[in-house]
Amino acid sequence: MAETDEDVAGRTGGDERGDWARESLLRLAEAGMREQRRARRWGILFKSLVLLYLFALLFAALNVGPLMERKPVAAGPHTALVDVQGLIAADTDASADRVVEGLRNAFEDDNTQGVLLRINSPGGSPVQAGMIYDEIRRLRQEYPDTPVYAVTTDICASGGYYIAAAADRIFANRASLVGSIGVRMDSFGFVEAIDKLGIERRLITAGDNKALLDPFLPQDPQEVDHVQGLLNAIHEQFITAVKAGRGDRLGDDPAMFSGLIWTGEGALEKGLVDDLMTPGEVARDVIGAEEVVDFTPRKDFWRRLSERVGATLLEVFNEQAEPRLR
Repeated sequence: MAETDEDVAGRTGGDERGDWARESLLRLAEAGMREQRRARRWGILFKSLVLLYLFALLFAALNVGPLMERKPVAAGPHTALVDVQGLIAADTDASADRVVEGLRNAFEDDNTQGVLLRINSPGGSPVQAGMIYDEIRRLRQEYPDTPVYAVTTDICASGGYYIAAAADRIFANRASLVGSIGVRMDSFGFVEAIDKLGIERRLITAGDNKALLDPFLPQDPQEVDHVQGLLNAIHEQFITAVKAGRGDRLGDDPAMFSGLIWTGEGALEKGLVDDLMTPGEVARDVIGAEEVVDFTPRKDFWRRLSERVGATLLEVFNEQAEPRLR
C-alpha cells in the first residue's frame, strides 16, 4: 500500500523522538556512572584518611612519642625562653597549664641563668592569667637567684600584662601595645529584633536569676548591677596584682587602670615597662647568656599529625555532605 506524505512525516518524527529519548537516557546513565565513580574515589580517600588517623592515634596511645616534646637540655649556661602567644585561655597554647609547665622546667634547669617570658597576647581569661602570675611569684621565691624578665613583642594587653607584672622587670619595643588594665564582658540585645520578626521567646528556668543577662530579654537593672560588681571585683584583683608586681615604678596617671593602652614608649613613661629592648638584647645584655633555649611546651609530631588529619577528615566530610546541583 502506498504511503502518504503524512505517514512518512509521522514515522520520521517518531524515529527522531525515539533517538532523542535514547540519547537522553544514555546521557543520564553516563552522568550517573560518573557520579558513582566520583563518589567511589571520595569514599576510598575518606577511608584511607580514617585509617591514617587511627594509625597515628595508635602510635600516640602506645607512647611512641609523648604528648609534649621532651624537656630541652642545654650543655652550658643559657637563657630559658617561655612563650605566651595568643589568647590566654584553658584550651589554647597560652593556657596556664602549658605556660606553667614551661616555667617550672626553665627554673629547675641548673644551667638557666635567667628566664625570658616572651609575651605577644591581647589577653584572655583572668583566671588563667592569674594562675600564671601566682606561679611566677612562687618560682621567684623558690629560685631567688634566677631572675625572670617579661619581654613584650607586638602586644601585651589585659591578661598578657597581668602575667608580665609578675616578672622582675618588663621590656618592650617602642611600638609595642601595652596596658589595657581592665575587665570586660560582651553581649548583644535582640529584644526589638524578635519583636519585629514575630518570634516568640520561650524560656523555662529553675532559679530566679538563671536567665541572667539573657540577650532576648530586656535588661534588668539589678542583674546589670550584680554583673558590674563582679567585673569591678576582678578589676580590683588585676590592679592589686599590677601594683604588687610593679611597686613604686608605676606612675600616678589616673588613666593607668582605665583600660587604655599605650605604645612601648608611652608605657615606659608611665612605669608600665622598665626599658625598650628586644628579647635577644635582654638575653645578651641583661641576663648575660646569649644562648637561648626554648622551654615552651610544644605538641609532638603525633599530636600535630592527628590534629591535621582530623581537620582534613572534617573538610572531606563537609565536602561529602555538601549538596550538589547537577
